[in-house]
Amino acid sequence: MPKTISPSKSVKYSLSGLAPLEAVLFDIDGTLCDSDPLHYYAFRELLLQIGYNGGVPITEEFFIEKVAGKHNDDIARGLFPDWDLEKGLKFTDDKEALFRKLAKDQVKPLNGLHKIRKWIEDRGLKRAAVSNAPRPNAELMISLLGLSDFFHAVVVGSECDRAKPFPDPYLKALEVLQVSKDHTFVFEDSVSGIKAGVAAEMPVVGLTTRNPESLLMEAKPVFLIRDYDDPKLWAALAELDQKGAPGATAAA
Repeated sequence: MPKTISPSKSVKYSLSGLAPLEAVLFDIDGTLCDSDPLHYYAFRELLLQIGYNGGVPITEEFFIEKVAGKHNDDIARGLFPDWDLEKGLKFTDDKEALFRKLAKDQVKPLNGLHKIRKWIEDRGLKRAAVSNAPRPNAELMISLLGLSDFFHAVVVGSECDRAKPFPDPYLKALEVLQVSKDHTFVFEDSVSGIKAGVAAEMPVVGLTTRNPESLLMEAKPVFLIRDYDDPKLWAALAELDQKGAPGATAAA
């Protein structure tokens, strides 16, 4: 197991057991940027076009429960249990095309993203993006956010044996980066993603970008933050620096 706290323990906001830190792994949607509203809009509009749910628009609560953070295979099966998978995936492909069109003008980084980027780069840490999104989506988002030269690897669920919530994408990222789970942590915003990181035996810092805190805590992150400016995060990173992170200086 990773050398860090359990969410059930009373010690709060600690990542110090990871020292010396080797790598940081990021989900993309909802973690690097608040893109879920665009996904919700794309799903809602295309589902309306086919008369889904009797022509009643899906709610955000439905989106969070049935769609957010999940792989398209699982989404297609969940939304269209009576369809063959190929037909369901054609729908999700059309939705992804609409999402990419919307994203080009509307994607913005989460608050503090470039601050945490600098912290990671200053310490020479390895980093990867790990997503259930299709690769074209993942690479587009990274490019739009100006992070193409930041990540050493991009791992997508469809290229692994199993997507999130299984640990496979995060285990693959560890393998590609050649780092230890005992010296790596994860940023995630969805239940599916947090479960994947925890199943890969790494501590996960959860972001409350869109999903309810109570729901996220059920997946057992070490703690939750609202964004990368959250004082809880920087207190934990300062403590980690003090425990001997490579090239560390006091966190700003």
